[in-house]
Amino acid sequence: MIRREVLQGLGALALWPGMARAAEGVAFSEEMLDALARDVAVRPYAKRPLVPQEWRDLTYDQYRAIRYDPSRVFWAGTEATLEFDLFPPGLYFPHSVEVNMVEDGIARRVPFDLSLYEKHEIVPDDLPIDDRLGYSGVRLRAEIAKPGFFQEYAVFQGASYFRVIPRDLVYGLSARGLALKTAAPEGEEFPDFTRFWIEKPAPGARLHRIHALMESPSVTGMYHFTLDPYGDVADVDVRCTLWPRVDLANVGIAPLTSMFYFDAKNRDRFNDFRPAVHDSDGLTILNGNGEMLWRPLGNPRQLQVSSFVDDGPQGFGLAQRARRYSDFHDLEALYHRRPGLWITPGEDWGRGAVTLVEIPTDKEIFDNIVTYWRPREPLAAGSEHAFTYHMSWTAEIPEQKPVAPVIGTRIGRGFPHNQRQLVTIDFAPHAALPEDYDDLVIYVNSARLETSQGLVQRNPETGGPRLAFSFDPADVQVSEIRAQLFHEGHGVSEVWLYRWTA
Repeated sequence: MIRREVLQGLGALALWPGMARAAEGVAFSEEMLDALARDVAVRPYAKRPLVPQEWRDLTYDQYRAIRYDPSRVFWAGTEATLEFDLFPPGLYFPHSVEVNMVEDGIARRVPFDLSLYEKHEIVPDDLPIDDRLGYSGVRLRAEIAKPGFFQEYAVFQGASYFRVIPRDLVYGLSARGLALKTAAPEGEEFPDFTRFWIEKPAPGARLHRIHALMESPSVTGMYHFTLDPYGDVADVDVRCTLWPRVDLANVGIAPLTSMFYFDAKNRDRFNDFRPAVHDSDGLTILNGNGEMLWRPLGNPRQLQVSSFVDDGPQGFGLAQRARRYSDFHDLEALYHRRPGLWITPGEDWGRGAVTLVEIPTDKEIFDNIVTYWRPREPLAAGSEHAFTYHMSWTAEIPEQKPVAPVIGTRIGRGFPHNQRQLVTIDFAPHAALPEDYDDLVIYVNSARLETSQGLVQRNPETGGPRLAFSFDPADVQVSEIRAQLFHEGHGVSEVWLYRWTA
């Protein structure tokens, strides 16, 4: 799938004296990497050279026809619990990244080697090889499903993008190192991971460690990733330090990128044989007040930016709650097997906002959903900022609060003789709910829309309650709606939030 941000290309690679040239290797430590990043941060930003034009001119089919030789995978046949291979440059990846292997405490650069790849006949024979060439990314493999079979579970490629797939799922949403100026009028800035260090794990080790230097005109960063790919949840711990070159006001920490094309909320706008098309269907937040929020995603006609102001967020993420094949009827994309991703801050992130950006799209090949934590105060130029967070890549995001989750939202014309819109919200059965749903108290509110009082019925298909209410959009172009179920004065469901757009 061609992602919109990948087309922006890669950024600059600043030189660190001796590192790139040290074929004999250098002593490795995380402290050394942090010192490297501090050194890069005080130097002027310099653009990296482009790979030769012939590589950039490769067609999509030609690029895909350059395949890594499976017999040349790094650390294959050893006792290491991690294997990796490397992506070639070219096409959407006009710059190279530096890759270093760390073995026995020594880091050594992996030089570019075209013989690592098998080329189909459609690939030009005269692709030039010079010192501008390197790799475009890293693919990690581990024995996740069965012993002796190392399968792909993570990819770092393009800007600061990376993706992880838990067991039995397929690639879906992506994460990034940092988001800068997302949805800003002057255009987004895409920092790049320019160098990687991959540590060889000891025999039997469960954790895998990879490190990345991030660079852009506005900021330098060092990222330390610890990955545990085993089990139904693929866990990633992230420790990063940022050194801004300029004041970073519109900055996103722990950014996630996904795709939402349509579902039952906006099905009438698309002529498609499938009932839904999306990598994720909702933003979920556990805010500092302990409220569990669910915000269904949309594909608006105009750019929408929503800010969920908070103090000390406990977590947020993008979920794919539609989990049945019948939700999509797509045998190729397998949207029902796309993972969700939950972010847990490692410390108090203070005041700011979980920000959701929804970008109009008319094709499913483009990512149009971005979410991240935006600190209230800008990150000042010349300062140092450290963040840690835990990432849970999984089919089912673990329950963060014992309340009934939203499992479906439908919106559309429900009345033949007027323009009123009918909203139905299905909640899953849950121990927090009373046995008699007639005992539930409904809360529905909108600042600009006049909503009906609402009605709760038991859904015989799900066994849970369905909340239904209506509103007349009249001339309202944009309005927020909030709904929740209560029992004996306590919220017993997630807080359902939605932005209505005409």
